[in-house]
Amino acid sequence: MNDQAVGCYRHPDRETGIRCTRCERPICPECMVSASVGFQCPACVSGDSGTGHRPQAAAPRTIAGGAQAADPRLVTKVLLAVNVALWIAVMATGDGLLDELELFGRAVLAGEPQGVAEGQWYRLVTAMFLHQAPMHIAFNMLSLWWIGPPLEAALGRARYLALYLLSGLGGSALTFVVADPRQPSLGASGAIFGLLGATAVIMRRLNYDMRPVAALLVLNLIFTFTWHNIAWEAHIGGLVVGAAVAYGMVHAPREKRALVQGLTCGVTLAVIVAAVIVRTATLPELVGFSG
Repeated sequence: MNDQAVGCYRHPDRETGIRCTRCERPICPECMVSASVGFQCPACVSGDSGTGHRPQAAAPRTIAGGAQAADPRLVTKVLLAVNVALWIAVMATGDGLLDELELFGRAVLAGEPQGVAEGQWYRLVTAMFLHQAPMHIAFNMLSLWWIGPPLEAALGRARYLALYLLSGLGGSALTFVVADPRQPSLGASGAIFGLLGATAVIMRRLNYDMRPVAALLVLNLIFTFTWHNIAWEAHIGGLVVGAAVAYGMVHAPREKRALVQGLTCGVTLAVIVAAVIVRTATLPELVGFSG
């Protein structure tokens, strides 16, 4: 726009009355870049808004406010690789590694009291990536590859990873709270069910047809409660946490999006930790190993 003559921001010795239509910095004829309305400075044209914000600030965002990535499958690929690598390691080393990583509350293993209640909280995490039967990992990895990328694209990488991890932890926590503490569990399906619950929430948020995801949910819940040797606690825990976290992410008000999303994840994690602490306090000591 026209203004009193001032020095160009790139060539201070050249007076000009023209300013960039985006950042309003003074620009001389050499620095003017024609735009649909007026002129812009080279910095704005190259991607820098010239207002002190990062160039990425004006980049397209996902429905949850995350940055859109060139590869919307990257985190999914990493998660899939971790699951497969750990499955191969378990198959190659036998039950020794499985005993070290699987989830159980409190039991005697190798002559020693072990489990989450014995301070081995890492089992809540490692169980999220454990499989044993080939059909188990095949079904879960196909589901991850099918459900994961659309969620990763919709949420952004960081939020998608948080959703996956919290869903898996939710499934592990409910298993620890409800199941027999001596019963070992492989809880990888908890995270998958969390992604399924999140998919339902996001489809509802976008007003998509809910019938396909509803049918898939019902089918998976039927399998959960009718097949033998399935840790239904992990499925339900992951499903509930995944849906709750996704709801907080996609329904957060724009002006307080980061705060609400951070609180959603923080409160969810706090509830999981509190549940584990309370369950640990109520579990009886192992006979012959009490202090």
